[in-house]
Amino acid sequence: MTFGEFVRTKRLEVELSLREFCKQAETDPSNWSKVERGILPAPANREFLESVAKLLKLKKGERDWFAFFDLAAISQQKIPDDVYEDENVLSALPVFFRIVRGERPSSEELDKLIALLKRR
Repeated sequence: MTFGEFVRTKRLEVELSLREFCKQAETDPSNWSKVERGILPAPANREFLESVAKLLKLKKGERDWFAFFDLAAISQQKIPDDVYEDENVLSALPVFFRIVRGERPSSEELDKLIALLKRR
């Protein structure tokens, strides 16, 4: 699911039309429609994203809250801030990226990644 699909689904769940949502979010409906359709990336402004999350009735710390911000980061082609701030996770990302590209990690790299996942 993309950021736009997620937001549109949640917006409809809270029964907000695009126009009413944009009025409350103080954003342009034409541009926001492009975000929901995946033509534009998610906005980068954290304060704005938090206000949108609240409009969608997402609760801070819950699964949908994290999904919202993770999908926003992916839409912006960025690593989520909380991942970027964790040195252990950040150091494991190159191995993870190689694995998802189909490359085979060394046994040591794989053991390190598995240990990190088990601690989480």
